[in-house]
Amino acid sequence: MKRIAILTGGGDAPGLNAVIRAAVKTAIQQYGCEVIGIRDGYDGFIDEQGIMPLWLEDVRGLLSRGGTILGAANRGNPFARKVIRGGTEIVVDVSEEIIKGIERLHLDALLVLGGDGTLHIAHELSHKGVPVIGVPKTIDNDIGGTDITFGFDTALAIATEAIDRLHTTAEAHHRVMILELMGRDAGFIALHAGVAGGADVILIPEIPFKFEAIVAKVRQRVENGTLFSIMAVSEGAKPAGGEKVYARGGDEVYVPRLGGISQVVGEYIEKQGFETRVTVLGHLQRGGTPTAFDRWLATRYGAAAVRVAAQGRFDRMVALRSGSVIDIPLGEAIAVPKRVDVHGDAVLTARNTGISFGDE
Repeated sequence: MKRIAILTGGGDAPGLNAVIRAAVKTAIQQYGCEVIGIRDGYDGFIDEQGIMPLWLEDVRGLLSRGGTILGAANRGNPFARKVIRGGTEIVVDVSEEIIKGIERLHLDALLVLGGDGTLHIAHELSHKGVPVIGVPKTIDNDIGGTDITFGFDTALAIATEAIDRLHTTAEAHHRVMILELMGRDAGFIALHAGVAGGADVILIPEIPFKFEAIVAKVRQRVENGTLFSIMAVSEGAKPAGGEKVYARGGDEVYVPRLGGISQVVGEYIEKQGFETRVTVLGHLQRGGTPTAFDRWLATRYGAAAVRVAAQGRFDRMVALRSGSVIDIPLGEAIAVPKRVDVHGDAVLTARNTGISFGDE
């Protein structure tokens, strides 16, 4: 193993730089291997400025730094890239250009740090002969095959702190406070933060809710003498028999942008006579310094990915299972997205402690 490359695709997440740091240090110090960084996801392979050497001095101080020094691109699908030709916007397949760019670099391995979309692309590229190792990254924690993805713990800590802060103002003004959190198809952030922060209602994509049930919970609290309520809502939550709420539609390249379900819920509650305020936490969940756990996990993932590459085992993904970092087939990891187990102990614990999911 003489030369490897690293790219970060999809949205940013706390811990990306820690993975890069660990991979570079392991590759250089343990294997005497050259490391190349690919800027802005897969597009870096066809961009003249897309390649940057990574040496030990380049990763110094990255452990606690959020974001990614390589840049990220959550619209950089080489199999469906939007370009302007002749003044017209069209979608083209540039995967062969990506592969030629990889071949020009004479890579022995490509470490791909990303979520579901980025890892699906990596798996497709592996079918074309690219030596890929995946590293699971997403604050949503929705990648299959691993107990947890790096970035989730940091997002959870930020969301929980937000709930803590909303408690005081909700109690002071006797209001219903709704916090909208990220979670397109998986409600792990809202569920875990809701339980950790003592929310009264949690709405997640996996459990369709009823507006009447939410209001019943709020009314019950008021009748019992508690004049405020806290709600943690995943952006992908939807009412029973209804649809998710989108701030922007999608097309063959851009995924629809979720947003607004908390406002819909808030307006309904207010019409029932309960003063309500909505807070959308948004990208605050993805930014800033990673927690100690995310630094620890990201470092383990980065070092493990290089070890797997050195063994010549490709189309694999590093994963955490029962406390140990292992590697699994990439196809297995992306086959079934991870979702909240609606019958699992986390949901049962929430229900046992009086939290409503708006379904009963």
